[in-house]
Amino acid sequence: MNRSAYFATGLVIKLLSRLTKASIVVHGKENIPTGPTIFVMNHFTRLETMLLPAYIYKLTGKPAWSLAASSLFRGGLGKFLDMMGAVSIADPKRDELIVKSLITGEANWIIFPEGNMVKTKKIVDGGKFLIASHNGVHEPHTGAAALALRAELFRTYLLDMADTAAEKLPKMLHALGVEGIDEICRAGIAIQPINLTYYPIRAAENIALDIASRLVKDIPEQMVEEIMTEGTMLLSGVDLDIRCGQPMQMADYLDTEWLHDDMARDGITGFSVSTSLKEKMRKTAYDVMQQYMQDIYAMTTVNHEHLFASFLRMYPFNRIEELDFRRRVFYGASLLRRAEEQKNSFFLHQALQENQAHLLTDDRYGKYDNFLELALDKGVVTLRGDYLIRHRSRLSAPLSFHKGRINNPIEIMANEVEPLKKFLAIIRALSWQPKFLLKILLVRHLLNQEKLQYAKDCRNCGQELDQEKTDHGRPFLLAGFRRRIGVLLVHSYLAAPAEVRELARYLRRQGYWVFAPRLPGHGTCAEDLAGRKYPQWVEAVDTGYVLLSTLCDRVVVGGVAVGGNLALDLAARVGKVTGVFALSPPFSLRNYSANFMPGKDVWNRILSRMKPGDHDQHFFEFTHGKSPVNYLKNPVTAVKEVGGYLESIEKKYAAISQPALILQANNNPIVDPRGTMQLYDGLGSVYKEFCLLSDDRHILVHGAGSGKVFRKIGEFIKDLTNKKTAV
Repeated sequence: MNRSAYFATGLVIKLLSRLTKASIVVHGKENIPTGPTIFVMNHFTRLETMLLPAYIYKLTGKPAWSLAASSLFRGGLGKFLDMMGAVSIADPKRDELIVKSLITGEANWIIFPEGNMVKTKKIVDGGKFLIASHNGVHEPHTGAAALALRAELFRTYLLDMADTAAEKLPKMLHALGVEGIDEICRAGIAIQPINLTYYPIRAAENIALDIASRLVKDIPEQMVEEIMTEGTMLLSGVDLDIRCGQPMQMADYLDTEWLHDDMARDGITGFSVSTSLKEKMRKTAYDVMQQYMQDIYAMTTVNHEHLFASFLRMYPFNRIEELDFRRRVFYGASLLRRAEEQKNSFFLHQALQENQAHLLTDDRYGKYDNFLELALDKGVVTLRGDYLIRHRSRLSAPLSFHKGRINNPIEIMANEVEPLKKFLAIIRALSWQPKFLLKILLVRHLLNQEKLQYAKDCRNCGQELDQEKTDHGRPFLLAGFRRRIGVLLVHSYLAAPAEVRELARYLRRQGYWVFAPRLPGHGTCAEDLAGRKYPQWVEAVDTGYVLLSTLCDRVVVGGVAVGGNLALDLAARVGKVTGVFALSPPFSLRNYSANFMPGKDVWNRILSRMKPGDHDQHFFEFTHGKSPVNYLKNPVTAVKEVGGYLESIEKKYAAISQPALILQANNNPIVDPRGTMQLYDGLGSVYKEFCLLSDDRHILVHGAGSGKVFRKIGEFIKDLTNKKTAV
């Protein structure tokens, strides 16, 4: 091993991080033991052999040697692997080197128990770990377990002998090539399970393949596949989650009989043990292997493509409505997220730890569209109107070892999560759930999550939930007479769902279902609001839409003030929204009066004095209207969020094509009507109406004149059923 190779590899990693879009995150660093360790991990790409020794070295400060296929030790690559401390699996001194370096603590080791790259990720068959490779099917190797046990047995025996029979040590130490007992490591030997999960997995022609084609004639099929897959992952962007599990201390697996009987009888005459002892240790090594294989794959980082591929595989019919498919994936993601929060055996990709409503609204992160594009390209599904037609023969076709990642990556995605039994149980149950029942369960789940989140936020504010507070702050759902149209009502900034309760009751009397979500940071305490970001408000509205669209055929969305902007934003992003209305929406922060925020000079002075993380110390007083559902303090950071949000959606209004109704008071003391008119002029709707009321109120759903506003909104919604454009 040459330390300069680690330095060189470190430079390569830094260069790759600059030239590629790859993102590597290491989880569980604190689990890595300080003593000699064999790192066992799954093996999917060549990158692991090349780069992981440098990563382990960086984490532990100790050289990390590895075993690699003998075919790699050719030419320049072979020299580089030699420098890195890699040892060919065909090296006759392999086991001796591993045992000696472990008992002396000279180096850690990286061993892939599958024995080779598992390109198909097919590692479970009939509930057992069975590795599919180009050479056939075999169980994972027990070598890492056997060598770790033997090294710990030798280490423990030598240290015991140093205390009880020191005169016998020189001969045994000489047999191991060790000069003195001081070279024997005092820390126990461990096996450290590690999981590597790549996302997304794509294979395509890329610049790396183009360069290789120019340099090498008749590139082997295997090399083409690896460059197409691994080159695309690096160049187009891949997330690599490295998870370190709980270490397995080999001392816990030693049998006292081995020490007191076998070792006492045979001693240490070399790196091997007697045939009888080897046979005794074989079963323990097998059990250890089974445990670390279970640990490795239990740490698989579940991502969106695992969900899509698994649902596609398990759904009982070949014809599935697109919306129903996305709804099942959304529900599954929500259940997995809840399980992870409860520390219930799942590890989720960062993208799955966030709100998943985008899967059923605008798919703004492209999770569904990217998967669908791949499924269509590979012929796994075809689109027929609003339905996906699954071609099971293409989905479950036999995977070629060197072409599977190119020809059928979706099958490989599903294979990767086969060891996760609880995951599969959730997906299987949701796949077979009747559509009508799934909708009921999903709505109940979402309502319960809203209830739990509100209680949690109140506790974080140091508040107890009493009936009055519950009535004001908790989201509510009012059942209508029929499920044709539901109305999503969004309260204003600084307020709570209770603000729109009277309007909601009026609309329910007209026969509509109504849901009023709670914007995060509202209905609790001003300090809670001070720490929120506007994307959280957008997600809350999206979730409300998901809930109502699950219950009703069509959804109309509306809101008060900034709640109206959130409603308009949703309509701009989700074409299936039937219609939209907004009461007193501002166009920008400039439209607000001094009742909402101070003058420009004071505002700029406050912002210049604020420090990062200083969000809980700066508030404006806000007493306009003295509503019991409004905060009396207006956080400076939250005002900044309002301003940032309004600026972010200024150009979105032109994308609104649904019928729209805008209401404003001509003497609104908080929002300048001219700003609202500017917003109205920018709407892309063919059918739109601006209703300017002779009034001096900001919140038009309260007080005298609110009945007129309710009737106007009711008429607007009723008219939507008569407009062909609304259907």
